[in-house]
Amino acid sequence: MLLGLCSFTLCSAQDLTVAAASDLQFVFPEIAAHFQKETGHSLKLVFGSSGNFFAQIQNGAPFDLFFSADIGYPQKLEAAGLTEAGSLYAYATGRIVLWTPSSSKIDLSRGLQVLLDLAIKKIAIANPQHAPYGRAAVAALQHEGIYERVAGKFVLGENISQTASFVASGSADVGILALSLALAPSMKEKGIYKEIPQPDYPPIEQWAVILKNSKQKDLARRFLRYLKTPAVQELMQRYGFTPAEMACSPSVWQLASVNRILYP
Repeated sequence: MLLGLCSFTLCSAQDLTVAAASDLQFVFPEIAAHFQKETGHSLKLVFGSSGNFFAQIQNGAPFDLFFSADIGYPQKLEAAGLTEAGSLYAYATGRIVLWTPSSSKIDLSRGLQVLLDLAIKKIAIANPQHAPYGRAAVAALQHEGIYERVAGKFVLGENISQTASFVASGSADVGILALSLALAPSMKEKGIYKEIPQPDYPPIEQWAVILKNSKQKDLARRFLRYLKTPAVQELMQRYGFTPAEMACSPSVWQLASVNRILYP
């Protein structure tokens, strides 16, 4: 069974079915609406963790496009012959932040070290087993030298969206979230955030790929081209992403380590 969030305005005509990482759940409906207005083609957006989508696609899930929150999962699908040749595309680079409700007394200006405070009982992160943002959170905590001391406080979300809901609902005191979620109107009104320095974790280079079993490959290519337009790039940047045209090629760390360490 495929689980996710689909904008009700986009589901009447399923010209493209898109599996998208949860950090895209606020920006992609807006992009899809503009795409439909300009082209007449609609998108069905399904949001979830990149790792869960990877497993679903291996089992034949009927998606046309897969927008992962990393490069590792698309690369593995490509290696398995499940993608359209030459369609791998870097669409954004994500960032992570500490986030807490506006009513909280947690001093985020102290950065990750604040997580050592005894008053903080629960820390929400995405499950690093299948969520790239969870792996970025773990890497940042390890870089700070506090991972072992705070791991017992973790509340794991199945994806970065569920992780955000844990903090917003009070099920966790603080969370390590995607900047794109912290900047979303509904989250921005509820909390405050502090960005975690980008050198403290491997780049969250987010890649998309057209799937081999898609029956709408030409339209899928058209949507990928649409993402490169200045208006869409500006919108992605407004939601905290480094846009596709500025996203770099896979880093040395990723190419050397992603499959060996993150995908045993």
